Amino acid sequence: MIPVFAGINDMTNYPPRHHQDDNHEHMIEVIKTYPLATLISVKENQPLISHLPLIYSDGKLIGHLDKYNPQAELLKDNHDVTFIFSGPQCYISPSIYSTTQLPTWNYIMVHLKGKVKEIIDSAAIKQSMVDMTSFLEAPEHNYTLELDNPKMAQFISYVRGFEIDITHWEGKFKLSQDKKPKDMVSARNELIRANQESIQTLLDQVFKIH
Repeated sequence: MIPVFAGINDMTNYPPRHHQDDNHEHMIEVIKTYPLATLISVKENQPLISHLPLIYSDGKLIGHLDKYNPQAELLKDNHDVTFIFSGPQCYISPSIYSTTQLPTWNYIMVHLKGKVKEIIDSAAIKQSMVDMTSFLEAPEHNYTLELDNPKMAQFISYVRGFEIDITHWEGKFKLSQDKKPKDMVSARNELIRANQESIQTLLDQVFKIH
């Protein structure tokens, strides 16, 4: 197995500044492009983790989940929550660079912390589901979820809605920023190529149609 070297850095300044992005607009773009979040809550020193799409609106994140999800009870009452949005990522081989380097891994991640408030009003939960569907259907909008959809009326009693006030933002953008401009372009192209190829390879392996 080939080791992947991340570099040696002072832990008081980690990740290195050149791998951090404090621009909220950049982080919001990641959230909008990759809206499936990993939500992490802690109860009695045990982490509870869910994977849910969230939509960003006016400085808040809005979502809903099954009321039988064990984490549902912690997504209310101003509880603390940590959530991660994962962008593209891939292994970077030294072979793509014009200078001698070591193997590494490039990625885009957004780590956020916030306080959660439950959405009680069923009409507000329905509207959030309509808004989320509209956002995810963009730009073609081949499907429109209507508020009076009868299936939604049956479904709403099984759903807990919530909104998150973001209290801490952290952008982790490791994109070969410490390399020469030519090598940064090579790393960018490799990130695009590897993600397109790995998706097809994975689906060919795990989703075979007979």
